Amino acid sequence: MTARGISYYEATARTRVAALVDAGSFTEFCGAAERLTSPHLAALGAPVAFDDGVVAGSATLGRRPVLLAAQEGKFNGGAVGEVHGAKIRGLLDRACVERPAAVLLLVDSGGVRLHEANAGLIAISEIMRALLAARAAGVPVIALVGGSCGAFGGMGIVTRLCSAVVMSEEGRLSLSGPEVIETVKGVEEFDSRDRALVWRVTGGKLRRALGEAQLLVNDDVAAFREGVIGLLASPAAVAAEDGGLAQLRAEHAALADRATRFATARDGREIWRAQGFAAPERVPMLAADEFNRALAEAVGANGGAA
Repeated sequence: MTARGISYYEATARTRVAALVDAGSFTEFCGAAERLTSPHLAALGAPVAFDDGVVAGSATLGRRPVLLAAQEGKFNGGAVGEVHGAKIRGLLDRACVERPAAVLLLVDSGGVRLHEANAGLIAISEIMRALLAARAAGVPVIALVGGSCGAFGGMGIVTRLCSAVVMSEEGRLSLSGPEVIETVKGVEEFDSRDRALVWRVTGGKLRRALGEAQLLVNDDVAAFREGVIGLLASPAAVAAEDGGLAQLRAEHAALADRATRFATARDGREIWRAQGFAAPERVPMLAADEFNRALAEAVGANGGAA
């Protein structure tokens, strides 16, 4: 507990679910009592979890029906294996039939479970396909990122495929994790022990400033709940977009422009400076509401959008 409530970063997957949805509304699918554990972990003599590290089910949020899956970062770093991935994929398939108000993915994962290799990679691809099918069916898929493992690897890609992303400053989103980059490119390229640098490069404030997250909220489950309810109350914010080839080309052009604009930037401070933040060195110290105001002022001054 914190003075604000329940820390999203520190909470378990089940605590997040219980505090996020309407009280007493959650019904679990494929729960721990069914003991659907990973056969691959068992074959290797590795510890297993009776829910395979993901909690999935249905609930209401602000009286709207939702389906949700919450990854447990404290089990194998929230990594995706065959059973873990099948539960998320099945949830998204179910969404195409039931058409809830939204699917919520409480992402807390370092990516694919190395113990399961190809099975985990296949699971990620199935999740991606099912997510896009749910969106095509008109069901918004919203990612919540604020756990201790962040959203990396395959789950980082899954997060960016969602209709909207809600993050806290403590959340992290990227393809390769800092340790992976350091291992491949060396500590000179990325020092994974420099925690301030890690958060300036992959954290919620930078992702929000770049428009890769639609909301930045405080590290509080109640703040995530309020943010998601606000998104669901504004259908345009999470509406399925299908602008065809023209939209795709526009998005590619925007990415190319961003790559050019920030070509020499090495971390978030340089990007915030280029965006026009009044005091970019103070951004890491700002609370979520202060950051959101500063971002709005910077964007307004540049006549852009975030």
